[in-house]
Amino acid sequence: MTEIIADRNTETPDYDDRFDAVVVGAGLAGSAAALTMADGGLDVIMIERGRYPGAKNVFGGVLYTPTIRKLADLDDAPLERYIAERRYGMLTDHDETAISISPGEWHEPPHNDSYTVFRGEFDEWFAEQAVDAGATLLTETTVTGLVRENGRIIGVKTDRPDGTLRAPYVVLAEGGNSLVSERAELKETEQRGNVAVAVKEVVEFPDDDNAIQDRFRLTGDAGAAYHYFGEGAVGDAFGGGFVYTNGETVSVGLAYRISDAVSGQPNPEGTLNAFKTHPAVAPLFRGGRTVEYAAKTIPEGGADSVPELTHDGAVIVGDAAGLVLNNGVHLEGTNMAVESGFHAGKSIVDAAEQGRTDADALSAYAENLEASFVMRNLRRYEWLMEAVENDREFVFRELPQALADAGTEYFRIDREPKESHAENAKERIMEAVGGYTGAAKLALRYRKIVT
Repeated sequence: MTEIIADRNTETPDYDDRFDAVVVGAGLAGSAAALTMADGGLDVIMIERGRYPGAKNVFGGVLYTPTIRKLADLDDAPLERYIAERRYGMLTDHDETAISISPGEWHEPPHNDSYTVFRGEFDEWFAEQAVDAGATLLTETTVTGLVRENGRIIGVKTDRPDGTLRAPYVVLAEGGNSLVSERAELKETEQRGNVAVAVKEVVEFPDDDNAIQDRFRLTGDAGAAYHYFGEGAVGDAFGGGFVYTNGETVSVGLAYRISDAVSGQPNPEGTLNAFKTHPAVAPLFRGGRTVEYAAKTIPEGGADSVPELTHDGAVIVGDAAGLVLNNGVHLEGTNMAVESGFHAGKSIVDAAEQGRTDADALSAYAENLEASFVMRNLRRYEWLMEAVENDREFVFRELPQALADAGTEYFRIDREPKESHAENAKERIMEAVGGYTGAAKLALRYRKIVT
């Protein structure tokens, strides 16, 4: 089959029963599913509402590629920089306490499978890999609902004239704003407390060709990922800020819970502007010019919010299934999306060989995903978001301030002995954590991070 990029105003050709599977969305999860099914000998059509795959995607972002490398050759993929350094900073209004990690191994291929990308470019490339494998791509087309017969999903409805497409299998890869799945009652609308709002700017430096290399201490294709927490990042909200280096630009943004966005926190744009002016962040963007601004929502409900993944004739993958891990230290979703698309596609290929479309025949998808790093990671950290929420004041305000005060005191230069400064720094930390008893309780509460 060849790629189809149809004019928006033309009718859709009669595709009923011409394909083995319809994929709703040509993002990472959708393309991974389509590529896997096409490699398995199925005729697949991907339906994308944007002008091209990735046109509607908003991304921070770092792409994690271990499963993508399994499915496609990355040699000609549009990658910006590999992540050579990760930096974590805790911010008060004026201070930063940070730790930086830069293993030498990350400079060697495959660079810890971590790269900055622009989704508009990468998603289009990844969809092309599925097309090259035999899938068909239909763009500028919105899926408006599902077609059912005797309770089984047998296709999709689109916004084109006579645009109903019937096929034995449907893969719902529509992203976090999964209206089709919700209207079909395949999943519930996520609670506001389990959804984050994210905003991002892309900044260029027209008057300084070496700004990125100099300010982030980079050479060649090496890049950096900076993450920030505390009051200086997102005010009183539950969330954090980020800075990622691209080839010639830098992405800066933040994410915090929608429930905070409607309860007194400045609007996302105002919060981002405040973050960019923080003393630890502002020098990175001196002389920069914003060339792109975008916003999106991110599902953060964890394992408890993952819906039923398999149905008679359909599966749900990627962000539509809530497969995002954001625990402050690990910010992952792209790898989970691709992994889910791969397992979903594989289960459909196996079911097709049996001539079955029922949910039980597709259950290998949920079972294999449960055994994979995706669900294992989500379940491992599902307790953490609740714990941090309960300790919000401590984690985002008291601890960053205590660390800043302790660092100031420990490295103070005056006529007092170092012993006095060390003792004062220790007292400041112990005061913040509630003494030895409080420290023991904190260690017990967060022990799963390292165990």
